[in-house]
Amino acid sequence: MFVGFSQDTFILSADSKLTIDGTSTVHDWTVTANTMEGVVMAEGNAPKQIDFNVVVADIKSERGATMNKKMHAALGKDTSPKVIFDLKEVKNLATLLGTLTIAGNSQEVEIKCQIDVSGDSISIVGEHGIALKNYSIEPPTAMFGQVIVGDDVTVKFNLIFKK
Repeated sequence: MFVGFSQDTFILSADSKLTIDGTSTVHDWTVTANTMEGVVMAEGNAPKQIDFNVVVADIKSERGATMNKKMHAALGKDTSPKVIFDLKEVKNLATLLGTLTIAGNSQEVEIKCQIDVSGDSISIVGEHGIALKNYSIEPPTAMFGQVIVGDDVTVKFNLIFKK
């Protein structure tokens, strides 16, 4: 006898937030992802499939156009317009295993998070450190090399998916 679970589809809500924090030789910085797309397929209380991406052109800095332009170039906006996460497995509703693609380069990642499923919504909250060199990204520089972005950044996310 075959017993099936119904799959529910959840769509990323506009209430979701994703920021990237980093450092440079001059100041710490934060940029915000303003355009994200995502779908979660869930069975019972566990996500089974997550398709999530961030539009590179809409990642913006509070420091203005010059930083945006350098960041977009470093992230390969023209050839890889999206940062993409594809879920492979969820462990203990606390770890996402999947493939993260940035600037056209993919890495298998293990992202610690907190997943809450309640009725018609799923929230996924956490943070994940990324070394730019692992994605063949040259840290941006400014002022003739006087300002250099640090290789390590932290992605902080509060993603809310609704039925």
